[in-house]
Amino acid sequence: MVKIVEMDESITLKAQFEEDVGPVVLLNKFTVKPEDVDQFLKVFADTTAVFKRQPGFISAQLHRGVGNSTAFFNYVVWESAQHFKRAFERPEFLSNMAGILPDVVMSPHLFKKVAVPDICVD
Repeated sequence: MVKIVEMDESITLKAQFEEDVGPVVLLNKFTVKPEDVDQFLKVFADTTAVFKRQPGFISAQLHRGVGNSTAFFNYVVWESAQHFKRAFERPEFLSNMAGILPDVVMSPHLFKKVAVPDICVD
């Protein structure tokens, strides 16, 4: 199974599930071996297809590092942390996660918008 490394050592993803906040963005960095990229993309597509059918799902986008990089980054927008939690805990999602290659490392984390005066709104 995939190796999960917390993006923020001060809070786990599972602890973030308990926050009553929304909307949220799941940011996730994946590190993939070059020989595993095709399989990773297939599992990513299957897993995201499960997410797309869940209540609270808004959108998803995957990015790949430039220059033949094997670093991937995705973000998924959810109506709330609770919506993501329910989708994350679904058996279909967990079984797809089991298909991610064991050498893949991922770092998922939930974020919310922050207002910065004259720059961005929350």
